[in-house]
Amino acid sequence: MKLNDAVRALTALAQPSRLQVFQLLAARGDLGLCAGSISKQLKIPKPTLSFHLKELSQAGLIDSKRDGRSITYYLHVEGMRRLMAFLSKDCCQGRPDLCAPTRVSPPASPTRRVSKTSPSKPATPNNNHQLPTHLL
Repeated sequence: MKLNDAVRALTALAQPSRLQVFQLLAARGDLGLCAGSISKQLKIPKPTLSFHLKELSQAGLIDSKRDGRSITYYLHVEGMRRLMAFLSKDCCQGRPDLCAPTRVSPPASPTRRVSKTSPSKPATPNNNHQLPTHLL
């Protein structure tokens, strides 16, 4: 991957709605999703979503397949792998074992803080994200 390609991919992911679309498609794997389902799940208007899908596609991060009138969008796994390889090239002083992907353990059970001045609220678990197994 060339520097400009990496910049384009990172720029595409640096927008909240596009990052959400990317994460949703990554979670779906080979199943993909049609634009209507993506729009409904993420509550993004269809014209806006169309723009975001075009940006992700041009950045090489997603693919699409037309089936009649419906278009299904998928994560472009190879594009994501190239970006990850570009970002980790020459990483860790030539010791790839130091930056190899590790599995993120689920957080320990959340703790609750009780404040005397405000009603107690349940703690929310950390939102740790990890790459799906098929991407490692």
